[in-house]
Amino acid sequence: MAKKKQKAVVKKAEPVVESEVEEEDCEDTDEVEEEEMELLQVDVGDMMKVKQILDETVAATILEQIDEDYHFDNFKLVIMAVGCIFAMVAQFAPLPFPESRIIIAVCVASYFILSGVLQLITTIIDQDCILVTQHLPKDGKKDDPNDIDIIGRKIFRKAPKAIKNKDLFKYGVRVRSQFPRFSEWYTIVLEFEQKKDTPCVEQKWSVGQFFDKEGMFDEIGLQLEVEKLYRRLEDSDYDIKDASDKKKD
Repeated sequence: MAKKKQKAVVKKAEPVVESEVEEEDCEDTDEVEEEEMELLQVDVGDMMKVKQILDETVAATILEQIDEDYHFDNFKLVIMAVGCIFAMVAQFAPLPFPESRIIIAVCVASYFILSGVLQLITTIIDQDCILVTQHLPKDGKKDDPNDIDIIGRKIFRKAPKAIKNKDLFKYGVRVRSQFPRFSEWYTIVLEFEQKKDTPCVEQKWSVGQFFDKEGMFDEIGLQLEVEKLYRRLEDSDYDIKDASDKKKD
């Protein structure tokens, strides 16, 4: 009798557990869908926000193919950190005034000079650049063999021999984006970072191609378009205007 009762209890418990799991799964699915809707819906009247989302999607798509180069960004961070140190010394150093006037003046002047250098870098060097990458490794794998997460993982889909553009193995790629004010056209340019007179691939899209009237963002659509543009760079399918420039030279 005890065994029969035990079986009955188990049979009754099973549907209850399944229903609870199904309800929990449905609730989790609804929450995920709601979160995705929130993340992908944008106020198309906010041009800065639209450009930010487009730039982030473009950068993420390129980084699926090739790694980012942090050297120049780290250099700018060092300049910024040194400037902050000068500012902190001028503000919080326990030095008697007016004897500390010279030290404070040097710190303030150094802070403004370093801030000016950063502003010049942003204006003259960075300009419309949103991403700088490393060159592709010749074996198609990560350089660090000690990192368990990246051992043997290819960072691009084609085999190295299948990539026609050998400059990708020598130079990093600079990704530039242009989205003029009051314009519907969003432009992406891929060019080499350390190569003079570099050829480039360029593509222009209407923002309406990736956003509807309600501001819903077609992220996958943009990713596919950016990936096509990167494939053009891999195949050395440069824009015609670069070839005409060479002829003029």
